[in-house]
Amino acid sequence: MTGSQTTGRRTVDWERRLYLAAHPFAYPLLRGLARRGPVVRVPRVGVVVNDAALAREVLMDGETYRKDGPGSPGDLWTPVLGPSVLLNMEGEAHRVLRRRLTELFTPSYAEALCARVLAEPLERLSDRLARGAVVDLVDTMRVLAGAVMSEVIGLETRSEEQSRKLFEQGERIVSMVSLRTRRFSPDQVKRARAVLDPLGDIAAKAYASGDEATVMGRMRALGLSEAEARGAAGAFFLTGTETVATLVPRLIALLHDAGRLDSPDVLGGALDLDRAIDEAMRVTTPTPVMLRSVHATTRLGGVEIRPGDRVLIATHNCCRAYGPFDLDRPDPPELRRLWFGAGPHFCIGYPLAMAEIRTVARTVLAAAPLEITRRSAARRVLIPTYERLIVRAL
Repeated sequence: MTGSQTTGRRTVDWERRLYLAAHPFAYPLLRGLARRGPVVRVPRVGVVVNDAALAREVLMDGETYRKDGPGSPGDLWTPVLGPSVLLNMEGEAHRVLRRRLTELFTPSYAEALCARVLAEPLERLSDRLARGAVVDLVDTMRVLAGAVMSEVIGLETRSEEQSRKLFEQGERIVSMVSLRTRRFSPDQVKRARAVLDPLGDIAAKAYASGDEATVMGRMRALGLSEAEARGAAGAFFLTGTETVATLVPRLIALLHDAGRLDSPDVLGGALDLDRAIDEAMRVTTPTPVMLRSVHATTRLGGVEIRPGDRVLIATHNCCRAYGPFDLDRPDPPELRRLWFGAGPHFCIGYPLAMAEIRTVARTVLAAAPLEITRRSAARRVLIPTYERLIVRAL
């Protein structure tokens, strides 16, 4: 067996291990469905899409496949976040709100925000790595992601402990969701609101101040109402924090297992970081499934779909069909950033997520060569992740 085959197998084994630890029953079912064809009707689950081109077709058609009907994300998130948070909207109201929010996180603004908020903690991280200290990238990312989200929400004071606590609050809500969850129970809604309502009050206070140097102040300047701003802050908090925090440790692990952490491009600072991030997101697929509710009779991949059907896009199957982690293989057009969605619901926080990941990954990779001294998989979480990933500069 060649070296590349060995590293490829090692990468697949660890990623599979993370998914099995997170979803020990649902993940084997999900992967089994990938072998049943591009579109499969599954009793009590819905119509499962395993093909990237067909998944993109669904995501681009916001009239037939919607997020505001039975079995859609609206069923799940509306009781928690309210009726107007993009995640559960369609039509003209969605287009108007999205146009306003698109101006919120421009790439330049997102890069500047992350550079400002993360400057001090990343300086401490760089120093620890330079001294040869061991660093748990999982805990580090929880603190850093919490710090960025504190800035978005409008928290006036921040410490490592406060940032870690904020992350853990979001994690408690998201952990109530599994790949089979259709809606929250009344008790789960109550628990989620107990976390989100105080954060919404903080966001509303920042909104009322009107300071355009803050994210909430920018929302006000862009014409969002206070309710819309509160809802947007809650949606960013729940959907963005954990995605970013889990990706960076898995990116570093994938590079390590592929033998790239001591490669000339990394050591020489010539790694195409955006390409590495995209490939890590394809393999890890931070949104393993996406849901839509069908509102018109149509055919998809030869399967008739009717109003009231639930479509489950198996994003993970769509993405993993293209093989293991490989920085040298270009993605086909239909796959392009499918993990962030497509069409009218492409992730509005994409520029902020990428800016945060780039900012942290540059600091970690600048300390290369690195070794992983210890790692373990987290159990019973929505987004598969490491429980710990300990690294040290050589």
